[in-house]
Amino acid sequence: MSGEALGTLPEWDLADLYPGMDAPELTRDLASAEARSRAFEAAYDGKVAGLDGTSLGAALAEYEQIQELLGRIGSYSGLIYAADMSDPRIGQFHQTMQERMTDISSHLIFFTLELNRLDDAALAEKMLAPRLAHYGPWLRDLRVFRPYQLSDELEKLLHDKYVSGRAAWTRLYDETMASLRFPFDGRELTSAEALNLLSDRDPEVRRRAAASLTQVFAANIRLFALVTNTLAKDKEIEDRWRKYPDPATPRHLSNQVEPEVVAALAGAVRDAYPRLSHRYYRLKAKWLGMDKLNFWDRNAPLPADLDRSIPWDEARRTVLEAYGAFSPDLAAIGQRFFDNAWIDAPVKPGKSPGAFAHPCVPSVHPYLLVNYQGKTRDVMTLAHELGHGVHQVLAGAQGTLMSDTPLTLAETASVFGEMLTFKALLAAEHDPVRRRLLIASKVEDMLNTVVRQTAFYEFECRVHAARREAELTPEALGEIWLAVQRESLGPGIELSEGYEHYWSYIPHFIHSPFYVYAYAFGDCLVNSLYAVYEGAAPGFQQKYLDMLRAGGTLRHKELLAPFNLDASDPAFWQKGLGVIEGLIDQLEAD
Repeated sequence: MSGEALGTLPEWDLADLYPGMDAPELTRDLASAEARSRAFEAAYDGKVAGLDGTSLGAALAEYEQIQELLGRIGSYSGLIYAADMSDPRIGQFHQTMQERMTDISSHLIFFTLELNRLDDAALAEKMLAPRLAHYGPWLRDLRVFRPYQLSDELEKLLHDKYVSGRAAWTRLYDETMASLRFPFDGRELTSAEALNLLSDRDPEVRRRAAASLTQVFAANIRLFALVTNTLAKDKEIEDRWRKYPDPATPRHLSNQVEPEVVAALAGAVRDAYPRLSHRYYRLKAKWLGMDKLNFWDRNAPLPADLDRSIPWDEARRTVLEAYGAFSPDLAAIGQRFFDNAWIDAPVKPGKSPGAFAHPCVPSVHPYLLVNYQGKTRDVMTLAHELGHGVHQVLAGAQGTLMSDTPLTLAETASVFGEMLTFKALLAAEHDPVRRRLLIASKVEDMLNTVVRQTAFYEFECRVHAARREAELTPEALGEIWLAVQRESLGPGIELSEGYEHYWSYIPHFIHSPFYVYAYAFGDCLVNSLYAVYEGAAPGFQQKYLDMLRAGGTLRHKELLAPFNLDASDPAFWQKGLGVIEGLIDQLEAD
């Protein structure tokens, strides 16, 4: 759909953070952060154990304020870079800010290390002071890493080398991906535009778009394999020094989720592959008049789908009305993102592909990035990211240190926002054919969230295990990718030549190892949570908003207890997967 037909797409204004890269306010904040960090180091280095609870609480309050300042600088740097990774001036600025913040925060490393050296009894005594007790959840989450902490010198070395190590390789990946252009009908498309064509109504357009994607990915696959190998080896070295029992252990710890819970989730999804993705894609192939779907047909519109493009204003109205029908308070917060320049929506050269919500810092507000192209899936992406944004606003009251939510629960509000939007669209649609299309679209989104992301997690597990033995060739990475994709997608999809390169465009593998299972966790959790809501549970909306306000202060067991849900119960995942299976049952019955 043309830009004119989509309407005026909003672009964010980052002035709420800083007016520009050369703004005096930014220079001032950098100087302030450095001066305060040095003063903090001088005041407390080597003295944490001797502080009483009230004094330690005061130290933590100052530490939090410094982190807020650094978070503001880092947010501005990261967002301006995400908006245009192709501009060398912005790239230089972003790298300079990363280096400055690393240097400044090096003066703070001692603090968390000394906190973790406190024995439990000594800390418990200090925690009797209300000022320190306030930070109890943050201290709890910090100390789960205590068994894996290295010496002060090694921790400082790893911290200082980050910008020239992992961060540099990540930047190389991001800038390479942002610079790629995919030839199509005389045009040079970005990755977001080329991938969007895989949802085109014309099968020949989808085929040629896949050919272009394959050609460009293949031409760059050695570089992407080198980046992946280097980062996996870098992680393996650090994991070995820290004595993590498994490559995914640090992710489980930061997510505040037990490994057995993740294993139960992944196992339940794998066992459900035949009942979910295998069954659905065979059904879709039949609808499209094919024996098997080509891999480029996986997200093709269904035959009766008019594939109507949706202007931005209609997308905004659809999402906000769905939020408002559930909770006017939720919609009011969501409205602020549209009333202010907090969303960046157009597809632009150099812009980060995909979508995200960045929380920034509690004293400002989140920003959303989407690449809006008028598809129904883009509306659902908007609902998803707005859910994140609303969650981040509500959790901001917990402060810089405790507003972050573990990834497993961070996906709850986003997926719940999608579900609200889907249910609203379904309720408003009375045509049987259109209802069937909506259900099919939702099933595809759920399969992309649950089945696809679980397969991604399995891919990472296999890659990191294999990398411990030797460097992986591009061919070996492709073979692992094809193996997990065949298992998850099933016999209804033909994974023909070229698809072995498609692991390379998934940014989570580079940015956040083992992040991906959080999507499946959130989707299954929301399916169960929404069932409670539909059962007219009294006070559900208030309990839900309270859950979002909790930020990172509570674990998943505590957050779900008011809804009588327990993610550690193996039957919990079956309930969530059963929702998807039930929708496929409806489609088969029609």
